[in-house]
Amino acid sequence: MKKRINSVDKINPYSKNSVILILLRYVILLIVVFILLLPISSPLIYTIIAPLTIYPVLFLLKLFVDISYSAPFITLGGKTLIEIVPACIAGAAYILILILNLSVPMKLKDRVYSIIFSVLILLVFNIIRIVGFSLLYNSLFPYVDLAHKFFWYFISTIFIVAIWFFIVKIYKIREIPFYSDIRFIMKEIKKAD
Repeated sequence: MKKRINSVDKINPYSKNSVILILLRYVILLIVVFILLLPISSPLIYTIIAPLTIYPVLFLLKLFVDISYSAPFITLGGKTLIEIVPACIAGAAYILILILNLSVPMKLKDRVYSIIFSVLILLVFNIIRIVGFSLLYNSLFPYVDLAHKFFWYFISTIFIVAIWFFIVKIYKIREIPFYSDIRFIMKEIKKAD
């Protein structure tokens, strides 16, 4: 005789020790975000991500134009000077991806893979963005500043949301960041009363 599985049990990502695991996740999240955003250590995220961004950018730019690099400036074709500022590295976007990944319940293996995968997607996107705008700037494209601002304020935000939805689909995440955890804890509190 087949055992009937309750549909809630099939998709419930919480276990018996869920409250402890939720608290542990948020402690880790707070520690990581605090370390990455602390003014004294804020260069930490840029120390990690900047080389991963800049060196591929330099490699790709060399395919199209002669360059020289003296941090934080890239000179294209001996005439165009581009400065790679911390905002170009998009540290806040990586932190947001990390926050989203840590604010939903997942198996540890899935969480590690989802963080790595979403960070890699963001990294590739950012490298392509920097190379594209550098080449546009070098070619004296008249609307490069307008395009850069539009991209910075709108497209980048949409892209981060798209990365998250892509991760949600791949890893079959059915929970809402923060909300699902809060709802679960509130139910556990009501059960205890």
